[in-house]
Amino acid sequence: MFEVCNTIRVTFEPFRVLICEWDMLVHSGFREKLGVLLKGKQKEAMVPPKVFMKGFYIGGTEEMLKVIQEGLLGDLLQGLPRKKIRTVCDNCGDMRFLPYFNCNGNCKTMAKEERRRVVVKCNHCNKNGLVLCPICS
Repeated sequence: MFEVCNTIRVTFEPFRVLICEWDMLVHSGFREKLGVLLKGKQKEAMVPPKVFMKGFYIGGTEEMLKVIQEGLLGDLLQGLPRKKIRTVCDNCGDMRFLPYFNCNGNCKTMAKEERRRVVVKCNHCNKNGLVLCPICS
C-alpha cells in the first residue's frame, strides 16, 4: 500500500501543488473522514490511495494511473494553489503532526481525583500521541 501511495504522491511533485495527504496509519480519524466521503461505496473502496481534487472524487490507484498515462493530470491540477519553492513548516518540518504538548506524546496525562493525582488517557491526541500541526494542517 505504501509503494502505491508513494507513486501517486510522487506524480504530483513536478506540478508543485499543495496536497493534503491523509495517512491513516498515523491518524485513525482520517479513516472515519474517508468513510464519510465514500459513503455508499463498497468496503474495498476504502483501500488507499484515494484522490480528491476540488471537492470531487477522482479515484483510486487504477483511475489515477489512467489519468497520468493519458496526460490529463496537469489539466486537473489547473487552478490549485502552488507550493512555495523550498518552504518547510517551521513548526513540524512538513510532517503535519506533532507530539501533543500536555502528554508529550505518551497518551497519558495527570488528573485530580479528590485529593490525589491519577494518570488518565489523554483526550486530545491520537493513539500515537500526535496532534495535527496547527500551522500547516
